[in-house]
Amino acid sequence: MAKLALLSVSDKRGLADFAAALVKQHGFTLLSTGGTAKLLAEKGLPVTEVSQHTGFPEIMEGRVKTLHPKIHGGLLCRRDKAEHLAQAARNEIALIDLVVVNLYPFEETVAKPHVTLEEAIENIDIGGPSMLRSAAKNHESVTVVCDPADYDAVLAAFAAEPTDPAQLAALRRRLALKVFQRTGSYDTAIARYLESQAAAPDIDALSGFPATLALSWKKAQALRYGENPHQKAALYGTFHEHFQQLQGKELSYNNILDITSATYLIGEFERPTVAILKHTNPCGVASADTLEAAWEQAYATDRQAPFGGIIIVNQTLGGGLAKMIAEIFTEVIIAPRFSDEALAILGKKKNLRLMIAKGGIGADALQEIRAVVGGVLVQDRDRTLGDVANFKVVTKRQPTEEEWASMLFGWKIGKHVKSNSIVYCRGERTLGIGAGQMARVDSSRIAVWKAGEAGLDLKGSVVASEALFPFADGLIAAADAGATAAIQPGGSVRDAEVIAAADARGMTMVFTGIRHFKH
Repeated sequence: MAKLALLSVSDKRGLADFAAALVKQHGFTLLSTGGTAKLLAEKGLPVTEVSQHTGFPEIMEGRVKTLHPKIHGGLLCRRDKAEHLAQAARNEIALIDLVVVNLYPFEETVAKPHVTLEEAIENIDIGGPSMLRSAAKNHESVTVVCDPADYDAVLAAFAAEPTDPAQLAALRRRLALKVFQRTGSYDTAIARYLESQAAAPDIDALSGFPATLALSWKKAQALRYGENPHQKAALYGTFHEHFQQLQGKELSYNNILDITSATYLIGEFERPTVAILKHTNPCGVASADTLEAAWEQAYATDRQAPFGGIIIVNQTLGGGLAKMIAEIFTEVIIAPRFSDEALAILGKKKNLRLMIAKGGIGADALQEIRAVVGGVLVQDRDRTLGDVANFKVVTKRQPTEEEWASMLFGWKIGKHVKSNSIVYCRGERTLGIGAGQMARVDSSRIAVWKAGEAGLDLKGSVVASEALFPFADGLIAAADAGATAAIQPGGSVRDAEVIAAADARGMTMVFTGIRHFKH
């Protein structure tokens, strides 16, 4: 009995050669549809149209062509059940042994600018997923291929089948899994697009999030390991569409986390700015008239922590700055562009990863997702600094113009430091940063100590806290260190004590009314 192969693809890469091998080397008869059948015929391959096979024409502009019992019966019939085989014979259903289908390019279609809803709907494949799922369900008997990258493996397994049938059986199981992964991601893409187009989406009225969360990302990169060498890891999604790696070692799990944090941080600034990060926390940030001047001030904040860290700038990185950075060991440098001179200088460090932010600095993101026991947490990304017009001076003394500018600079940075955080600034530069302590006063002490280690004077500085001062001790520690102004959300039951402590020390303090916890 002739073996039947059903081929119907939108991605025709390598199809003609694959089909020729099926016919000439493995004795298959070809069934096909539309453009695929036309291509095969043009290549001189014998092919039968599905409509001829089923005895039923393609109708409704091709929407109905493979949705027929002679197709799905041929795919789903169990070869180990006599009654299945008898029913197939009585209904003149020929068994189909191989299905090669890839789907209408829905994801590519909706990614195009100004795509219409009608165009998107017409690119929702119905027959393709149906055939793939039928074949994959019956993979003990049917080989199913949804990716041209698997053509060679299929031909190799067919060639080995007479002496090694286990190879084909194992391949069929793997390909069936791949089919369900592909159809699952395809359905998810459709659901997410339709949710975005719905006038009244199915969302929880209280939270504003969908009742069912559809998630699907294609693996973008296998990583050597996760946070530590004993942890396996991989990258999924479109990260590489936002960044281009010019040189250096393969990105690590930790590199990718740092790059993400660095990009969000630098997006807060318009003037030439340099930020240095370590373990997703900024350890030095400065803005100035030039990147070189900004680098000197950012690096001066902490000359130890940047070792092995991440550097990001928001303008073209030129040769002058490249020479300065080249003096220290760093893992990753990110910029919207690199000058030829900078590339020549930094290119001498072959392991140094140079990254271009393709869309410029200040990348946006969808909701943030974090794994928890039994599920995930989803939240909107923290993209606001609050409305400065609504910030309130709560002390007797009003801030000077310089203090206002320094406080707003520090407020931008504190938002990106792990809680509890304290940031000391003067002008447009950091002087000391304390991150991630259980008590806010300890974050302040660390920031003061770091400033001392760097030889930076905190007299006349301002202090920024991403969340409220629960007690006056943190504010008092800042005043004792030399700070003259503080910016914080406010909202503590002891706000009055904190304000009184500021007034007693001649400090000015601003309440923003908005918190920026970062866990």
